[in-house]
Amino acid sequence: MMLQATDAIGGSSPATSATTTSPTNATDAFGLSFESLLKIVLTQLTYQDPLKPMDNFQFVSQLAQFSQIQQTQSMSDSLKTLVSAQSTAQAASLLGKRVDIPAGASVVSGEVIAVAFADGVPTLTLQLANNQTISNIPLSSVTQIREGN
Repeated sequence: MMLQATDAIGGSSPATSATTTSPTNATDAFGLSFESLLKIVLTQLTYQDPLKPMDNFQFVSQLAQFSQIQQTQSMSDSLKTLVSAQSTAQAASLLGKRVDIPAGASVVSGEVIAVAFADGVPTLTLQLANNQTISNIPLSSVTQIREGN
């Protein structure tokens, strides 16, 4: 993508930007929001040299790329929400079930008696056979799930 950097006098000079695949990286690379990028394009149009107008193809290409960045960010946000909801449902479904978690060379088995959510990440509380409880076990640590007793 080729952008024209506009100076205060109204002249322009070419500036290039890196292409990124992550929407967060795309915003971070520019350091601007989608609206700010559109303002830059409008500023380019305002201060461009009337004797050397911006190529229509280049202008439409830039707008399409900005639109693509916005759509990718929206899709990424939706996927994050979906993954969070799925993780919540999975953790809640473990209540009352017996699970195994690794503990060094051995495996600890216990019944899930509580699910807590810290920053949207579920953690489990287990009650072992000897009535001891273990808290703050990440859902990703579970290696096996069985029906409770």
